[in-house]
Amino acid sequence: YYVNLARELATAGIHILCIKDMGGLLTPDSARTLVSALKEETGLPLHFHTHDTSGIAASSVIAAVEAGADVIDLAMDSVSGMTSQPNLGSVVKALRSGEHDTKLESDKIYAFSDYWEGVRKNYAAFESDLRYGASEVYLHEMPGGQFTNLKEQARALGLEKRWHEVAETYATVNDMLGDIVKVTPTSKMVGDMALVMVSSGISRAEVEDPNKEVAFPDSVKSFFRGELGQPHGGFPVELQKKVLKGAKLISGRPGAELPSADLDRLREEAENLVGCNITDEEFQSYLMYPQVFVGYMQHQRENGPVQILPTPVFFYGMQPLEQIAVDLEPGKTLVIRLLAEGETDDEGNVRMFFELNGQPRTIKVPNKKFAHLVEKRRKGDPGNPNHVNSPMPGMISSINVTKGQSIEIGDVLLTIEAMKMETAIVAERLAVVDSISVGIGDNVDAKDLLIELSTS
Repeated sequence: YYVNLARELATAGIHILCIKDMGGLLTPDSARTLVSALKEETGLPLHFHTHDTSGIAASSVIAAVEAGADVIDLAMDSVSGMTSQPNLGSVVKALRSGEHDTKLESDKIYAFSDYWEGVRKNYAAFESDLRYGASEVYLHEMPGGQFTNLKEQARALGLEKRWHEVAETYATVNDMLGDIVKVTPTSKMVGDMALVMVSSGISRAEVEDPNKEVAFPDSVKSFFRGELGQPHGGFPVELQKKVLKGAKLISGRPGAELPSADLDRLREEAENLVGCNITDEEFQSYLMYPQVFVGYMQHQRENGPVQILPTPVFFYGMQPLEQIAVDLEPGKTLVIRLLAEGETDDEGNVRMFFELNGQPRTIKVPNKKFAHLVEKRRKGDPGNPNHVNSPMPGMISSINVTKGQSIEIGDVLLTIEAMKMETAIVAERLAVVDSISVGIGDNVDAKDLLIELSTS
């Protein structure tokens, strides 16, 4: 398969060939075999990229180098290993004095690594809990960039203690979809489906059952529509029919069917949504991620230009009597000193006392430690067919029905967004919408009551 693919690429006129092993699955023997075969077949410069999720990637890198790889990807010592790339300093040392000596100076590598060690400390709160190599990667085959992200998604959905079930379901979904190439965005799609199946208690048999209604994530629908291209070996036909319900398919290159964009109109639309003029860079953000961009601009409007704060202050806040200088613009610096922090009131807000350029200021901010003060939503009865309950924690991003509306099987009732994953909640039977318990933008927890139905 790989030799044939490389031959096709070489015939197409490529100048360099890359092995992208995003899951870190290539073992030393396999790396040696594959690199040798590709070099012999094409004679092209070969670039090898892998992740150290399993803990043996450095061995695979060295094997690839000995087999003729021309370029390898490694990470600075202080940010290497696990789902990152193998350790640069160690591989350089291992290749020292032989025919593959990199000529890189270890002293300079140490200096760069020291710098990145300091930078990494600023992001300590966002470190994953992965502390060792995971041979489990050979089961689920998750890309390194997804492994830790999916763990955070699982934690946010209350599935932290069921991680190994999530990993097994990820492998199940991949097999169910035809063992697809898993790299952004296809890997995200597999992860989305795995989380939905585990959080909702849905089995593979139920997913594949044409008579069982399933709320497929939007990313899964997009995949089966052909918006990500055509997978090697094609789509599972019967499952595709169930997911799409007769929707139009894209059989060729997805971009070929995109309509022409009126950039002037879209820019006007974006500026109307955020209430101000936007830069070219901001406009590009809107075109790629419209919902995320609008949310970002709303945050800016409510909180000011927080991107100019020092990184530790942005993430962790200031300590009493701490003072910082913030450059608002060239020649304009704001000196901020936190004097004291007051008590939290009954509404969950705390009073903060500052000095801004020597002038006293007082503000109120929410104390996230008192989130339990927020009123809890009513839970739905899982045994009541009239109760439509949330399958996971998330935010209501759209509501597609109104009170008193008649609905049919498969109608989209509302959409929930959770950790970049959108899931449509669909009707499982004929009914009438009796009441709606949530609004757009509301945060919900798993099993919260969303909609009550009545018999039509």
